[in-house]
Amino acid sequence: QISEIKGLQAADRRRQTVISELLRMDHRRSKETSESRTALQGQITALQGQVTALQAYVATLQGQQGLAGDPTLPELPEEAGGSA
Repeated sequence: QISEIKGLQAADRRRQTVISELLRMDHRRSKETSESRTALQGQITALQGQVTALQAYVATLQGQQGLAGDPTLPELPEEAGGSA
């Protein structure tokens, strides 16, 4: 009976070791996941800024094309100092 108890205790210690290792691995993965999430959020924020800048640039270009290509707008006067 004593040897059986010692065998059960040894098996229990091995299980506890495995559980501890699994908990360490889980903690490490959780930390890595959190760090990855933070990095991705930073990249998303940067990309959103780039999209906003590009949208403003496109709007500017569209405005310039609209002014240059709209036949209903009067022609701009020539600069002063030309042949008059």
